[in-house]
Amino acid sequence: MTKILNYLWRGWMMILAFVCTILFGIPVYILSFNKKHYKYAYIFIRCWSYCMFYGMGLRYELIKLSQQKLDKNQQYVFISNHTSIMDIMLMCILCDHPICFVGKMELVKIPIFGTIYKRICVMVDRKSARSRADVYRRCAEKMEEGNSIVIFPEGGVPDDISIILDEFKDGAFTLSSKHNSPIVIFTFIGLKEMFPFDKGKGYPGKARVYFNGILPPSGSPKDLKLSSFETIKKTLLQHYN
Repeated sequence: MTKILNYLWRGWMMILAFVCTILFGIPVYILSFNKKHYKYAYIFIRCWSYCMFYGMGLRYELIKLSQQKLDKNQQYVFISNHTSIMDIMLMCILCDHPICFVGKMELVKIPIFGTIYKRICVMVDRKSARSRADVYRRCAEKMEEGNSIVIFPEGGVPDDISIILDEFKDGAFTLSSKHNSPIVIFTFIGLKEMFPFDKGKGYPGKARVYFNGILPPSGSPKDLKLSSFETIKKTLLQHYN
């Protein structure tokens, strides 16, 4: 019975995604052709994210472990652990300043979701060395346009659900160091269970978002990666229950 309800719930997501993409996706699609209009497109992207997140019965509580504040005139590299497709919607809700994601090319294939995704994302084909190398140039262009960058440094959701936090890739920290952009660290707890990639599992509920603070880009990429990894893992170990 539980699995049947979950499949119905996921079916509702497809209906919701279709309606929201018609309402908000068309303006995003049109506006995103002009780079100067992305800040307006991002308003619709956030509306889409709110509707998808809350429409699936999800909500969140923001817990500040740091009193640091973001500067709206500063471009950042936002990072968090990656546990669910809903991480993307949640990050858009959290960030009122325009952001662009660095994400896998394969996600474009997801019906309906891919339409929005490819408009807000610097896509990378991880099988292509050329594509991976070109990410830094494309991210730099996005930052010059006034956008911040979101990278999930695990590179994807681990197949092994017992893994608390997978090994970090270098991209976010190399980008931060190269372009002197501070790293904003969030830790997401709850979405892994509430909205996993397993279509037969999940439930509506409240996720917890921990704001860990802002890491200045003063160290080497290796040091930034280690510090960020330890920060998120410590939060997960302390607050996961």
